[in-house]
Amino acid sequence: MHPLSPVLHGAKSIVVIVVALSWQTLAQIGFEKFALVVLALAVAVVIFSLINWLNTGYHVVGRELRIQDGLLWRRNRAIPLERLQAVELRRPLLAQLTGLAELRLEVVGGGKTEAPLAFLTVRDAAALRERLLALAGRTAGVENGPAVAAPGAPALERPMLRVRNRDVVISQLLTPQAFFLPFGVAFVVMQFVLEGAWTFIGIASTFTAMAGVLLQPVRRVLQDWDFRLARDAGGRLVVRYGLLETRSQVVPLNRVQSVGVTWPLLWRGKRWLHLRLDIAGYAGPGNGNDKRSDRLLPVGDNDTGRALVWDVLPGVDLMALPTTPPPDRARWLHPFALRRLGAGLHPEVFVTRWGLLTRELSLVPYARLQSVRVIQGPIQRRLGLATVYADTAGGRAGVAHDRDLREAWALADELAERARVARGPAPLMTGEVAPTAAGAVESAAGEDHSMWQRP
Repeated sequence: MHPLSPVLHGAKSIVVIVVALSWQTLAQIGFEKFALVVLALAVAVVIFSLINWLNTGYHVVGRELRIQDGLLWRRNRAIPLERLQAVELRRPLLAQLTGLAELRLEVVGGGKTEAPLAFLTVRDAAALRERLLALAGRTAGVENGPAVAAPGAPALERPMLRVRNRDVVISQLLTPQAFFLPFGVAFVVMQFVLEGAWTFIGIASTFTAMAGVLLQPVRRVLQDWDFRLARDAGGRLVVRYGLLETRSQVVPLNRVQSVGVTWPLLWRGKRWLHLRLDIAGYAGPGNGNDKRSDRLLPVGDNDTGRALVWDVLPGVDLMALPTTPPPDRARWLHPFALRRLGAGLHPEVFVTRWGLLTRELSLVPYARLQSVRVIQGPIQRRLGLATVYADTAGGRAGVAHDRDLREAWALADELAERARVARGPAPLMTGEVAPTAAGAVESAAGEDHSMWQRP
């Protein structure tokens, strides 16, 4: 890694330490002792980062990336590059100031980033990214390919889209946190006026609470700033965004597990939507770490979203995806949102929709299906309903809520069959005879009967 890596690692840790120390700690021990504590911790952190840097390295062997790190507990990781899903080049603010970058590899089944290589020069990181993608079979390259230009260079790329920063800011102002913040501020001010006490701790705590409320909208603005999409010479999707921390992701489209569409309530007046790509290795938004689903469009109108979906999933028209709702007896489970639920079988994707205030749509290509599940809860058994889950390697699932039981089983069979057809015939072992399509369906049905009692 670059010799400045320990300094950057130490700086990030110091910021975390200072933030972790509360206002009460500063008030109790005084500024001088507080500064000494921070300085002592900073020195310890830098020394630890230096030792860790001296014991960290990587090299490429065949089609594997091998990483060694650790001092007391040595770790040796071998990452098969055929599992590679996407590669992200990340540049935090300090890395931008020093001309460095962090390379992150996302692999199938990863609960967190498998191989964060921090830090390299921007040129070395970009060259390593191209080499790893070439070895993974995603691009037409050689193992020791030449270094490529730094991220941001438009050479050999076809620009697709650039989101206006003004739209990004307005979209985050049209969120519940920003919308109700003035009411919260007015309430706090009234409390201070009535109590007549304005202490430093009280003011600092109030500003901290307000910052917490605005943290998510502000973070989204900083993350989605100057959002750009492009296609490189190999047909991969190149995504760039960020202000204080810039990110450049290269996503092979054949690794996209699903596409999600969201219409927030406050956005619908402007006919705006949000698009995301789910990729194996990236966790969903409920995950505690920063591995979230890839952005495809942070904010845009319906026509722009329609064009992008067609580009990522050829043949899929976002505005022409018919779905059917659950039966009327499912109203006992969804008294208000029944007509907002739906599922449909498009020739290319499995379509599901849900949501009353915030409406969402999921598009799952049949070739990306990993498993199909039919789930019944106790109330569903009473009503003769079941929910069908179409799981992908990206961690998300297309969900057909509360379908008629017979329809649910038929839908599960159809999804399994379409997944087999979309993936093509599996390679045969020596002496194995390929089953016919009908034989494959009968075999699957027999296995299901052994597990479930079908109607």
